[in-house]
Amino acid sequence: MSRLQKNVPPRWQRGFTLIEVMIVVVILGILAAIIVPKIMDRPNDARKVAARSDIRAIMSALSLYRLDNGSYPSTEQGLQALVQKPETGDIPNNWRPGGYIDRLPKDPWGNDYQYLNPGVHGEIDVFSYGPSGKPDGESQIGSWDN
Repeated sequence: MSRLQKNVPPRWQRGFTLIEVMIVVVILGILAAIIVPKIMDRPNDARKVAARSDIRAIMSALSLYRLDNGSYPSTEQGLQALVQKPETGDIPNNWRPGGYIDRLPKDPWGNDYQYLNPGVHGEIDVFSYGPSGKPDGESQIGSWDN
């Protein structure tokens, strides 16, 4: 045997043929054609989940605000009272330096979260108008859903 023949791996160890690679690509393409349409329906669901998560975080911050100050911020003071000490209405005596939340998030559709005290659905309501961005009531996602 020559030196060159010793370094050549057996035929079964050389790798994939072009036909084998093409078959795998076709199979992946078929799978993608079946799966992608089902995944594409999920962005709106993901936005709703993100909104619910934001609302839970805001509700937690509001609970801390209430523990420190004895009441929730008024509707006029709004959610901004979690970031900056209110200067109107009932000014909280024990407002935590640094606030209760770093910044107010926007809802997944780019709008501000809404706040009512007293709430329609509970003691307070935190909600998003949802995809419509309008107070139509149908697409709202709120603290009463959590």
